Amino acid sequence: MIDNTKCECGHQNHVGTVLCESCGKPLVEEVDSNEILEMRYDGVARRSQRANPNILDRVWNFFSSVKVAVYLILSTLVLSTLGTIYPQENTFFDIDPAVFYEQRYGWTGELYYVLGLSRTYESWWFVSLLVMIGMSLVVCSIDRVLPLYRALSKQKIAKHPQFLRRQRVVYQVEPDFSERPQAQWLEQFAARLKKRRYKVRSENGALMAEKNRFSRWGPYVNHIGLIIFLIAILMRSIPGWHMDEHYQFPEGEVVALPGTNYYLKNEKFTAEFYDKQELAEHQQLRGDVVASLYETKAILYECTADCNNPLKEPQLEKVHEHDIRVNSPLDYDGLMAYQVHYELTPKLLGVNVSVVDKQQNKRFDKFRVDMSNPADSYQSGPYTLELKNYYPDFAQDVNGRPITKSSQPNTPAFIFLAKGPGLSAGGEIFIYFVKDIDKQTFRQDELNGTLAYRIDISAASMEDVEISMYTSYLNIRVEQAMPFIWVGSFIFMVGVVMGMYWQHRRIWLRIDEGRLLLGAHTNKNWYSLRKDVQWALDGVGIEIEQEALDNKGGNSIELNHS
Repeated sequence: MIDNTKCECGHQNHVGTVLCESCGKPLVEEVDSNEILEMRYDGVARRSQRANPNILDRVWNFFSSVKVAVYLILSTLVLSTLGTIYPQENTFFDIDPAVFYEQRYGWTGELYYVLGLSRTYESWWFVSLLVMIGMSLVVCSIDRVLPLYRALSKQKIAKHPQFLRRQRVVYQVEPDFSERPQAQWLEQFAARLKKRRYKVRSENGALMAEKNRFSRWGPYVNHIGLIIFLIAILMRSIPGWHMDEHYQFPEGEVVALPGTNYYLKNEKFTAEFYDKQELAEHQQLRGDVVASLYETKAILYECTADCNNPLKEPQLEKVHEHDIRVNSPLDYDGLMAYQVHYELTPKLLGVNVSVVDKQQNKRFDKFRVDMSNPADSYQSGPYTLELKNYYPDFAQDVNGRPITKSSQPNTPAFIFLAKGPGLSAGGEIFIYFVKDIDKQTFRQDELNGTLAYRIDISAASMEDVEISMYTSYLNIRVEQAMPFIWVGSFIFMVGVVMGMYWQHRRIWLRIDEGRLLLGAHTNKNWYSLRKDVQWALDGVGIEIEQEALDNKGGNSIELNHS
């Protein structure tokens, strides 16, 4: 790098500039060099090229490196494949992932879960890689686009002879201006280039023709699109912006949709099946039970008050209603519910029970126990039951400690702290199994000890048991970031088209003491540029082969034409 960057043309360049932003003269190389100039960024100075970088400059240099950006993208692509080895957690439902991976895939599945790869695309390291790619795109763009814009906007018409001689397309000649004055010759040459849609400027025997400069911004338009795309992807982690989960909706039950203010009710589920005669026509379906239709009559509610108050019932307002079928989802304000599965086995929703004083053979007031959202405490006559723990799918581990195998009420068990007459002042623990078969299997009376001879919790009849015969499985999706993803993708494609189908072409020409010097540059498609130059020269009486315009190592061609 050099300290004094003022060119002989009078233009003051930034420190680190390789080619004068105005006349193009090389500032840091030997004057007699014949090497073709590197024109990638028009030789402009960039912050990442500072001679004595400080800490901030080093961070800037790291993210402005194209090589680093490529490594980050490749690392993200390779590491993202780890998430495809086994299914991600959000692809299945009603299964404990800690149990699923080990049982299904053995020790490799357990390791997959422990390492957090079952949630690869939500992991901190994957999000960090996306953030670093976004930072690299921003820094790369700023580091290059602003200096490049400055250089292109300050181009001088009369370029330095050394700049012209060291272009890839070069031509030198001493035309005969006796029959056609120099000014007329330049005017005819400019007219030829204008027919090829070049924008031509000229002054004092010099000419600059340029077209498709906008294509130089194609890569940076790509960057803008990618940055918007990445921001939209990261915005999906904002609560309420993205959801792709499966939930069970028993018939007649209202279920809260986590992360939103919405509740969805399965008002009625309908399943219709093909009869045996219809199935007989299909050999592969004989003997199977195949549904011809299954739909969920769904009602969507929005919470308007007491949404997060556990002590009060939420105030719900009906906002939408739809019969959900396969390929006919509920769609409301960005929330979509797809029918994916159903279950015809009965499911326990709740039970109306009461405390029974066995010694007096007296049953007290009923209270409802909800299997999906039990209350913190219940009152039945003089007895108070404080809920200490709830196990929807009760089981015991190898040490005999209670656990739940899933979130579904297959074997519901409650642990209450019972307070009331005849009980100790601090209360006594009572374990309650809802189903009679579970009471016998796990020996409820033995677990409760002497308390089992004093009180019991039970339903008066089967009418107090609430059961859903059908359970609908819906895929709930929320994608607030999708419009931004589409916008980013569209902008990216605009940049691709800009850079792919157009090329930035420039032709410089100057005449000094009757000697013509021409240089031309493009960022790609050199054949087409040489063809343009040949065609323009041919229009003013100079015939030359395209190959003769190709500057090989800086040795330009000198020919005389009249």
